[in-house]
Amino acid sequence: MASTISEKILAHASHQKTVSPGDFVVADVNYVMAHDSTAPLAIEAFYSITDKVFNKDKVIIVFDHFFPAPTVAGATLHQKSRKFVADQQLSGFFTNGVCHQLLVEKFVSPGDVIVGADSHTCTEGALGAFTTGLGSTDIGGAMATGKCWFKVPESLKFNLTGQTQKGVYAKDVILSLVGDVGAAGALYKTCEFTGDYVKNASVSSRLTLCNMAIEMGGKNGIIEADQKTLEFLNGRTGKIFRSDKDASYADEFEVDVGDIEPQVALPPAVDNVEPVSAVEGRTIDQAFLGTCTNGRLDDIEVATRILKGKKIARNVRLIVSPASEDIYFAALEKRYLQELVKAGATVCNASCGPCIGRHEGVLCEGETCVSSQNRNFTGRMGDPKADIILASPATVAASALTGKITDPRDYI
Repeated sequence: MASTISEKILAHASHQKTVSPGDFVVADVNYVMAHDSTAPLAIEAFYSITDKVFNKDKVIIVFDHFFPAPTVAGATLHQKSRKFVADQQLSGFFTNGVCHQLLVEKFVSPGDVIVGADSHTCTEGALGAFTTGLGSTDIGGAMATGKCWFKVPESLKFNLTGQTQKGVYAKDVILSLVGDVGAAGALYKTCEFTGDYVKNASVSSRLTLCNMAIEMGGKNGIIEADQKTLEFLNGRTGKIFRSDKDASYADEFEVDVGDIEPQVALPPAVDNVEPVSAVEGRTIDQAFLGTCTNGRLDDIEVATRILKGKKIARNVRLIVSPASEDIYFAALEKRYLQELVKAGATVCNASCGPCIGRHEGVLCEGETCVSSQNRNFTGRMGDPKADIILASPATVAASALTGKITDPRDYI
């Protein structure tokens, strides 16, 4: 029976020859992840089942959503998770980056099944793995058993072809797709990205595509592993699965990325997508470059290219948060961060930063932030009367320079 890559991975993990959409399976998981915001509830669920994790090297805890702790309440949650890490003797405890970036740098291999207590765990599927977000209770169960049940999802195929225009990036491509498909258009479906654009894209760009599968309602995002993937993995091999040519899809989308111009998502919904030209000139108060969507080295590089030797607008705060310590060090070595600081940016530690409005750049009433993150929901970055506009790193940098939403193509 012809199968998609996601169906093959779930069949392998559940020790079956084949599975079909709608089947229920119990799959072995390779890694289980929780972060400082979701781990405390997962720990409670875990201790209601057992007192020992299934594998101390397969359970990963990351402090990234509010680290260092900005409040006493946050510090108390950290204390609870630290005790769990110590009591369970976990080897995978990190405070030096965004959980999804750390997973792709250190753990994920093709063919893996990985669950995380964060909805953007779909990011890691860019390396040819089945990765998805779960609630804290289910994560507690996976910590205890090393297994998780799934309803095998139907798959959507996004065949992306052609070359992007100058100043158009993977973020613009995925925003365009989210706008076309809608916030629930891929509900509980695999979003499989393929085509020559994907094959030619960097691993970083592939991660951006898969990161926002959840913004279409997707269960997971996935891209077949190739030589570029293996070079990125630096020795981790896993098991590579590929979709059969005659595999069945719930729907297929043919997209020429050359037709896409720079995009923005306007508040309060990620699928409220317009070309940047539709809102160019809107005043901003803050610009944010970072997150699991766009906090990687090439994102920081394009912002540096736009801002080097210049100064950001006086009315704007530019906040930069590299997605991991490795990226932070690489950006220092290439002097990207130094140039951004000279331009007026504030560089934070490798973390989620202001994306969720916990610290390092909270918005007040009436303010507008243009951000490279993945969500613009009401109140996400602070006051519910603040606005968040999602855009590519290039659009974020160009807008920080002018103090208003700006098409980056004139600055590349």
